[in-house]
Amino acid sequence: MNGFELWPALVTLAVLTTSVGTWWLFRLGREVQTARARESFRLQAERLEGVVLKAAASTGKPRGLRWVSCRFTDDYLLVREKTTRKLAALIPVTVQFDPVPGGDMEGIEAATEPRQATAVMHFRRGAWVSDGRTLFNMTPADALRLHAKEYSLVGHAT
Repeated sequence: MNGFELWPALVTLAVLTTSVGTWWLFRLGREVQTARARESFRLQAERLEGVVLKAAASTGKPRGLRWVSCRFTDDYLLVREKTTRKLAALIPVTVQFDPVPGGDMEGIEAATEPRQATAVMHFRRGAWVSDGRTLFNMTPADALRLHAKEYSLVGHAT
């Protein structure tokens, strides 16, 4: 055998090794990002309640009600958006409203009742952010089932 006969095998081996190495590094990076997201959420949960409250209140929904509080109530589901591959959290929350003075909901007793919902947060550039998306009358598991085309489960928070 001369050197010319070994050349295709060496190129194939180099390409295969590079591909496996790149795949491994990519997977490691995703695992590190997931661990970082979980730890960040755990350390900042109380502050993140305020982030969700402010973002959700700025949406103007539901009409005629003012957001008073938004409390995380249980473990969240960590999911990955299927289109962007970015991390998100589906968080069970209890939301409290007050009717807007002079609005349609003023005087309606049920308007002040606490409501269960699922808040959606995104992990972007190393920080949790919210656009105010809140899914009322469903648990995170319900939201994951309903939005199965959008999200895939990464793992349960601990």
